[in-house]
Amino acid sequence: MIIVTWLIAFIQALLIAALAPLLIGWVRKVKAWLQNRRGPSLLQPYADLRKLLVKEIRVPHTASPLFRASPYIVFVAIWLAAATIPLVALDLPTSRIADIIVLVGLLALARFFLALAGMDAGTAFGGMGASREMLISALAEPAMLVAVFTLAMTAHSTSLVSVIDHHLTDGFLLRPSYLFALGALLLVALAECGRIPVDNPATHLELTMIHEAMLLEYAGRHLALMEWAAWIKLLLYGVIIANLFFPWGVAQDFSPLALGLGLAAVLFKLMILGAVLAVSETALAKMRLFRVPAFLNLALLLALLGLLSHVILEVGA
Repeated sequence: MIIVTWLIAFIQALLIAALAPLLIGWVRKVKAWLQNRRGPSLLQPYADLRKLLVKEIRVPHTASPLFRASPYIVFVAIWLAAATIPLVALDLPTSRIADIIVLVGLLALARFFLALAGMDAGTAFGGMGASREMLISALAEPAMLVAVFTLAMTAHSTSLVSVIDHHLTDGFLLRPSYLFALGALLLVALAECGRIPVDNPATHLELTMIHEAMLLEYAGRHLALMEWAAWIKLLLYGVIIANLFFPWGVAQDFSPLALGLGLAAVLFKLMILGAVLAVSETALAKMRLFRVPAFLNLALLLALLGLLSHVILEVGA
């Protein structure tokens, strides 16, 4: 049984890496439909990755060995963070580290090396993107922690597996505190993943770039790993929102039927979230950088309102 659970955990980790480009392709396809365009194929991100993986690696002569190592560290840290989150089933061996504190720590590790790599090349745009990334992370991480702690207080645990299992076992009620936490986490996800209105992943206008500014000096396999890691991070936030706030369908045993239904459920929820993201990016414009702190302060306010309403309505009662 232990071998089976480890095998399922390994397959789930591979599935996360494989589904991340497909989610990006789905978002791009829906955006193209909304703009009356045919758009690229759903499999275009896979072709982009293959093209970059076979290209020659170019490294600035001013860069240190840190510049070469950072893509691998960033990719492994984000992939490990995503692999610990229950995607299809609960009670896997990785559930022992599926804690919100560990998750935020792994994301912070990836962000730290991403910012260092942006500054290591010695270009003005890399340093500018790194400073902007640190500004966003300093405001987004507290909001994310408070939002997830609102759900953790119900299950009396910061383990994501315990939170989902509690909701599946005792029944899930969409409380007012959960609505505030959901709104906060949606805003944080947009900021952390570099999506509109905080950042535009499709732009190469240097004065407005955040994430892309730190990748300007990368090429070949290094750039592929950085881009792939960003796509996995988007999938990570999508799975957190889908399975924490809408846990229906997550398998509680390892039967083939339960695992199949769990996979179908999470794919359906990610498809809905991807369509919502495409609609929001089509309807909204990128905001000025100086308005981003107010945007993230709103996320923190919503998270705090969710936490306070939980304390007043649930604990106080």
